[in-house]
Amino acid sequence: MSLSIFCTVLFAALLHASWNAIVKRGSDTLLTTILVTGSAALIAAVLLPFVPAPLPRSWPWLAASTVLQVLYYVLVARTYRVTDMSASYPLMRGCAPILVALVGTVFLGERLHAVAWCGIALICAGILCMARGGARQHLWLPLLNAGVIATYTLVDAWGARQSGAALSYTLWLFLLSGLPLPVWALCTRAPRLWAYARENAGFGVVGGIGTLTSYGLALWAMTIAPVAMISALRETSILFGILISAFVLHERVTRMRWIAAGLIVAGAAVLRVA
Repeated sequence: MSLSIFCTVLFAALLHASWNAIVKRGSDTLLTTILVTGSAALIAAVLLPFVPAPLPRSWPWLAASTVLQVLYYVLVARTYRVTDMSASYPLMRGCAPILVALVGTVFLGERLHAVAWCGIALICAGILCMARGGARQHLWLPLLNAGVIATYTLVDAWGARQSGAALSYTLWLFLLSGLPLPVWALCTRAPRLWAYARENAGFGVVGGIGTLTSYGLALWAMTIAPVAMISALRETSILFGILISAFVLHERVTRMRWIAAGLIVAGAAVLRVA
């Protein structure tokens, strides 16, 4: 993997962990998620007139991903309402890369070298080790979201490749997937949403920029590199997530999770040379 792609995906990982932390720190995780997705949709709407439309053959993939992304946002809000970020975020993100690698090999025809498989395995092992000791009664939520993440990753990787313009595909995706939740909130709890937005609009905008940029960079990378490698490397966001959990959210991070971080770093280093 080239150094430029490697560094780009690491930056995307940092942005991803940051917007998840914004959702976690909010007093209402669902409304914070709505502010983030709504902000991303507005930013996308502003930028869309300046980019070409994605090719029609990518539209069915765009429609499928829109549904999956909305489901993902709802599950993220629900998960962070009942679990610590340091427990649920690793589990949510850790199961997805190996699923992407296996399915991508079968359906996308991607063939990875043994070194790349070792890197992916190290990252997944480290992430799953971090999830040890989480609230077991709520494990089904991050596990369910891991399946959603793996599915939309594969859908978007193929859709972006078919679109002829990864940026256009990304902007349309965030416009379409970012509207349903704000519209629903305006119809069902408008006074509460406006009151919450007055105090937290800044966090919503920062989170919207973070999620849009993070996923846009990852999709761009997936158009020129194997999706399994990019998906696994992007999940080094766990490292940033753990640091944010410990030093910003002041959650307790166990020694096992710090040791597991070493596995993720080792996996990222292996992918760099793969």
